[in-house]
Amino acid sequence: MRWTSLAALCLCLLFCGCPDMKEQPRYDALEGHAPVGPPPGTVPAIAPEQAPPLGRELIERGRERFNIYCAPCHDSTGHGHGVIVEHGFPQPPSLHIQRLRETSDEHLWSVITNGAGAMYPYADRVSPRDRWAIVHYLRVLQLQYEDQP
Repeated sequence: MRWTSLAALCLCLLFCGCPDMKEQPRYDALEGHAPVGPPPGTVPAIAPEQAPPLGRELIERGRERFNIYCAPCHDSTGHGHGVIVEHGFPQPPSLHIQRLRETSDEHLWSVITNGAGAMYPYADRVSPRDRWAIVHYLRVLQLQYEDQP
């Protein structure tokens, strides 16, 4: 019992001498010289998905996937009058507004992948190739309804 108490006391004294890592070489989050981005020449761990070559089959696949995943909210023309609006959900934006006509294909692909606002992400539901097909079909829709906002 005596040796156990002595050993416990020695361990306590030993741990009291250990630093609590308050003093360590690091940058604080809002410190002015903290690194802002990755160093130059850094290679991403995962390369961004490249768009497949544009063709009739890809656009047809995009139309099919758009009607399955996008039309319930955006309607089949992309104007935002899908069936969800009839059931009390907020109306999504028209896909024909100038801001979305001018945005990059990569941005549209990213929104489909990660979601935005009330739109949830489709990364686990739609394959990367099908997401690109939807983006290309969306561009066809935008050309088809070019005179309508």
